[in-house]
Amino acid sequence: MSDLLLHPNAQLFRVRHPDWAANATIYEVNLRQFTLEGTFRAFEAHLPRLASMGVSIVWLMPVHPIGEVGRKGTLGSQYAVRDYFGVNPEFGSLDDLRHLVQTAHQLGLRVLLDWVANHTSWDNPLVQQHPDWYQHDEQGHLVPPVPDWTDVAALDYRHPKLRRYMTDALLYWVREADIDGYRCDVAGLVPTDFWDAARRELDAVKPLFMLAEWDELYPSGGLTWEQFNPDTKLLEKAFNMTFGLRLHYLLDHIAEGKHPLRDIDSYLAAERAKYPPSVYLMHFTSNHDVNSWDGTEYERLGPLALPFAVLTVLLPGMPLVYTGQEAALNRRLAFFDKDPINWQDYPLQEFYTRLLQLKRRHFALQNGDPLSRFQRLPSPDDTYCFLRTKGLAAVLTGVNISPEPQLLVLPAAAAGTWQDVFSGQTLLFRAGEELVLPPQGWRVLEKQ
Repeated sequence: MSDLLLHPNAQLFRVRHPDWAANATIYEVNLRQFTLEGTFRAFEAHLPRLASMGVSIVWLMPVHPIGEVGRKGTLGSQYAVRDYFGVNPEFGSLDDLRHLVQTAHQLGLRVLLDWVANHTSWDNPLVQQHPDWYQHDEQGHLVPPVPDWTDVAALDYRHPKLRRYMTDALLYWVREADIDGYRCDVAGLVPTDFWDAARRELDAVKPLFMLAEWDELYPSGGLTWEQFNPDTKLLEKAFNMTFGLRLHYLLDHIAEGKHPLRDIDSYLAAERAKYPPSVYLMHFTSNHDVNSWDGTEYERLGPLALPFAVLTVLLPGMPLVYTGQEAALNRRLAFFDKDPINWQDYPLQEFYTRLLQLKRRHFALQNGDPLSRFQRLPSPDDTYCFLRTKGLAAVLTGVNISPEPQLLVLPAAAAGTWQDVFSGQTLLFRAGEELVLPPQGWRVLEKQ
């Protein structure tokens, strides 16, 4: 019997994943900064490159018109939505978005739109038309969901007509632009029963992939523990995947010397205690919030930026790559102003291609597969080594965070012929032989 059937909560998790998501990697597109033009059409030219890199899902940050009242910076936050049925003219037209989605589909890519259901800009027409749809303070004033989110007002989902409006808006983009799902901003601040009901209607149009910005093991979106509800149950009926925020912050703390590398074991144990293997969590070293507010992966992780990127791709979970990571982007992108990427001939394109294409093709690395096995290998301190296997297929990963080389003594399970995914070298191992892990580096081997 599989771990999926043995898990005590397995029967609660009813979301069906589309077949194409099993080996998927997701790429977040900061459209404003992606090109000098900052448009759908200019970004569309990058789709073949992303597809060849091994990306499966393209997540577009919000594409809607941005509020002007209380706007931050010169262009404002893309998360201050003024019109849920409109397209931000900064990016192009609805036809341009449709063309982007069609081109992505021709390349085998899926497209998610970023959806902000929890709050609107202050000049969204809903503020005047339906002020009762918003949260109010004791004096009757509209309020932001978080004090420093001063450019948005919080919605109140106790109102059935708001729920109907928001569901209709979600349905509109599936029908009009043929998108493949949504990334939902601070999804845990919106009642779970709204998402459950909306998901049923959306899937009646076409099966979607739904990503929640939330982690039921850790607060999301800059929230405090007091604001955080760990019992949202978003993954049971509504969402295919949530953010793996706890792993993200753990990697940051390991790089700072606050936690040992072996604490990844505790993270994985907590994840498995809460979720059956069928559940997807998304792992990453950067995204739009992390880059702009916490710092680049090079600021936060230093020389461990790439070793930890290896972990986020090859540990169980779906990996995310953020705009500019394949360009070794080493600056914080402005959030409210134009600040385009300098791609520099994509110096890390090959690095990510090796990892993402391995993820894409390998049976043992599939997302949410209860028949895939994870085996932690005994290894020196400051290293983290593991096997992922399914049948005869196997991938061996070793990461070394120390400034000195380390030796991994290979167990009997590692005997056989392997190919180094990065060097292409063929290696023959017997049990008890040693594998050298380079200083602050990694080895990734695929069994032949």
